[in-house]
Amino acid sequence: MKKYFAQLRPLERRLVVAVAVVVFLVLNAVFVWPHSSDWSQLNGRLADANRKLKLYQTAVAQTPALDAQVKKFASQGESVAAEDQAINFTRTIQSQSLASGVQLQNTSRQITHTNDAFFVEQVQNIMVLATEEQLVNFLYKLGSGASMIRVRDLELQPDGPRQKLSANIKLVASYQKNPVSAKAANPPTAKAK
Repeated sequence: MKKYFAQLRPLERRLVVAVAVVVFLVLNAVFVWPHSSDWSQLNGRLADANRKLKLYQTAVAQTPALDAQVKKFASQGESVAAEDQAINFTRTIQSQSLASGVQLQNTSRQITHTNDAFFVEQVQNIMVLATEEQLVNFLYKLGSGASMIRVRDLELQPDGPRQKLSANIKLVASYQKNPVSAKAANPPTAKAK
């Protein structure tokens, strides 16, 4: 190559160098300059990945504390067998209505929702007739204690003679799903011989 370049005249040498520079610039414009922002994009992706990694590591580090909280919450509240939940819900509504002096006019069929990981929900619509004080006492007694019953919807209107309130109430009771015991979750280990 040196031999060929040395044989060229000065004008030809200048022309070859100029063509080489133009080819070098064109190759840079086509292949290098469009990728000059790749380094900053790579640094941004690396920073995002490091941020996610720290977030995941923090969540994993909190796992023992969260497990302890789940066990604590699972042990709280009223424990009712799955087959007795509907009966317990109905019995609680009836006993609280009798204790408060509320007249049950109508009850609907109970609906069971099992989409939650920890609870089974029983939903029931009831119609009651009561005075203001009786209705407030009834709703308060349903929500107090370990019954886990709450009011989802409440429609109030006066009855015909306007002496009592007629209420259409949608009640929801949350019962614990039966947790898997520790013995069933962890199979026994084989003994060494």
